[in-house]
Amino acid sequence: MKGGDPYIRALMRTISASEANGNRPYSLLYGGQQVTDLSRHPEICVTIVTGPNTGNCSTAAGRYQIINTTWHNIAPRYHPNPMRMVFWTAYSFEPEFQDTVVYRWLNDTQVWGMDIPKLLRQGKIIEVLRRLSPTWTSLGYGIETNSISSSLPQIYQKMLKEELTTTNQPASAITPNPALTPQKK
Repeated sequence: MKGGDPYIRALMRTISASEANGNRPYSLLYGGQQVTDLSRHPEICVTIVTGPNTGNCSTAAGRYQIINTTWHNIAPRYHPNPMRMVFWTAYSFEPEFQDTVVYRWLNDTQVWGMDIPKLLRQGKIIEVLRRLSPTWTSLGYGIETNSISSSLPQIYQKMLKEELTTTNQPASAITPNPALTPQKK
């Protein structure tokens, strides 16, 4: 994604690193399969084989592993280019729309009950990850984790430095978070 708030872009990249870290994240289904048709959310139910939801199925798809019901809730609010049909509206799941919808969603203070961009500027990435973890369980503060969950605050800092460099903002704009700094004993 180009343009927009580098703090939110870094957060989006962090979510993607935890949820869909691979060569083709936009077409990735839960479990690792790829799809080719992104004209809409794939809505393919894949059986969950590990964790607390074993035996259930997941429709998680795309760079941010959004389940179909979440996509149907957020796309009408944030999708920039819905295709209006006679009796319904279709919301493309193409890469640019996944990014735009998630970007706008993360900026919505009413939905999250907090100002995510402001908290990120204050260096409160752990607070943000905790708040988002019920939506993205791999962020490490919910019912599940993965092999990189504990590294996500550091991954975010790396992504943020890259985003700030790309937008020519000084690296000093990063507010350090004492919780991320190793303590000397």
